[in-house]
Amino acid sequence: MKKIIEPPFTDALLASLKAGEMYYITGTIYTARDAAHQRLCEMIERGEDMPFDFNGQAVYYAGPCPAKPGQPIGSVGPTTGGRMDAYSPLLISKGLKVMIGKGSRHHSVVDAMKKHTGVYFAAIGGAAALMGKSVKSAKVIAFEDLGPEAIRELYVEELPVIVAIDSRGNNSYEQGMAEYAQE
Repeated sequence: MKKIIEPPFTDALLASLKAGEMYYITGTIYTARDAAHQRLCEMIERGEDMPFDFNGQAVYYAGPCPAKPGQPIGSVGPTTGGRMDAYSPLLISKGLKVMIGKGSRHHSVVDAMKKHTGVYFAAIGGAAALMGKSVKSAKVIAFEDLGPEAIRELYVEELPVIVAIDSRGNNSYEQGMAEYAQE
């Protein structure tokens, strides 16, 4: 049975998720990569309004390919989460609850997730075309000049993700390496 979860994500839901579990996200999420993250943090420092409400929301670290005719988006695979590590603690402290990417995260990001009940999901790397099929609509909402790195609002149906790091700091990447080392 598929476990489907929908944004905005509540603390109660996120606290119930465990590292290693698979879920499917249906609803509105946002794309943003490092250039957009830097601009968001600069906006926060200047006291400006954000282009979307972070509370309970998810940011997918992705720079989508152009859409083919009749499609809302092209391939949309995950970017390495570590590229956003310098910016993530501030965004998490401002209400961002869910991040979707690939690869491990700095301890400062994990600490912020534990403090503010956040979760880091791993998306399926190398399957960008598959991930793109989950996107039913897409529109640029900020930083259009960044091209593929602009912030997009996506409506996704059953986007497959795995809890990489849960809100208690349990880390699938570290657990997997520990199990591998014991073999």
